[in-house]
Amino acid sequence: MTTRRLVLTRSAAVIGAASTGLLLPQFARAQSDKVRVGFMLPYTGTFAQLGVAIENGFRMALNEQGGKLGGREVEFFKVDDESNPAKGIENATRLVQRDKVDVLVGTVHSGVQMGIHKVARDTGVLSLIPNAGVHIATRAQCAPNVFRTSFTNSQPTLALGKAMMERGHKKAVWITWNYAAGEEAYEGFEKSYTEAGGTIIKKLGLPFPNVEFQALLTEIASLNPDAVACFFAGGGAAKFLRDFAAAGLNKNIQLYGSGFLTEGVLDAAGPAADGVLTTMHYSDSLDTPRNKKFRLDYAKTFRMQPDVYAVQGYDTGLLLIKGANAVKGDLNNKPALYAAMNGAEIDSPRGKWKMSAAHNPIQDMYLRKVENKENKVIGIAQKAVADPATGCRMA
Repeated sequence: MTTRRLVLTRSAAVIGAASTGLLLPQFARAQSDKVRVGFMLPYTGTFAQLGVAIENGFRMALNEQGGKLGGREVEFFKVDDESNPAKGIENATRLVQRDKVDVLVGTVHSGVQMGIHKVARDTGVLSLIPNAGVHIATRAQCAPNVFRTSFTNSQPTLALGKAMMERGHKKAVWITWNYAAGEEAYEGFEKSYTEAGGTIIKKLGLPFPNVEFQALLTEIASLNPDAVACFFAGGGAAKFLRDFAAAGLNKNIQLYGSGFLTEGVLDAAGPAADGVLTTMHYSDSLDTPRNKKFRLDYAKTFRMQPDVYAVQGYDTGLLLIKGANAVKGDLNNKPALYAAMNGAEIDSPRGKWKMSAAHNPIQDMYLRKVENKENKVIGIAQKAVADPATGCRMA
């Protein structure tokens, strides 16, 4: 699908990956007093469902405010980022320079995010990250105009070590793909587990996106650890869960992971996922009035169940609303806008969270156990988990 611009007026309709809109004449856009919001998300390919969920959640937050930001109407522009890092800078530049968006919302893929991030730092456009967990965006390259509403790749695993030690699992093997997200997740695990007194007896890896796990599972069996901790996601995660169980390792070795191990893959993994423990900043099963209302409203609006990506899109909308309302819609008042967003507390379906000084959520991490194809919350693994923001010097 070729990249394209879609100008959409406020609508309560379900947002789909193939939605289309009316291109307005140049003079009409020039005279418009609307806030211009650009979505740079995946609408085709592996991550298409995630992009749609993020956009749905964002629009739902705005619809709760009458579809306005600080009293101003909103105009939407969309670009399919195709999860292609090679097109990241080009697509982000198109939204900023051609469409002159006031706010750029994106994306899922960390490689694409770095393209967006370069454009945001070069141009000063307000950039909201609704998913990509790449560390550098809110660490060494943090910026006043860049805010993340999701997580860093190490945040879920920063809460993993204590939970493992509390269950008597003192010796562990770590396994992941050899790529940036896996390394960043390992950082959080290594810190939390060793500080809690645990010993990592082996760190295993395989090239991304290789899913031939058998040799490494055989090595794990020979090492006989108390537990295995890992970072996998998507189809590869489902296969790892199935292979781990097929090798019989789940009978004697407890499997842990960053929450993405069991997020959105439980149907594909089947019974192999039962009993797996993960740490994550959200779960469908959170038994709170806020989460129940959100899930009901989302299901009524979009005729589908929300997931963590929908929650992150929703919270991105809530954060922008906080900022826009504080400046009465004048997004050019950047010092006041950023101050309001930096000091925001978001009443989220995941639980209330605050923005860190590096513009990353400080949030609770839940301990979840898979039971009957559901990630059930069995406790809070760690409260108020903050990314260390190493190297961040906010200008």
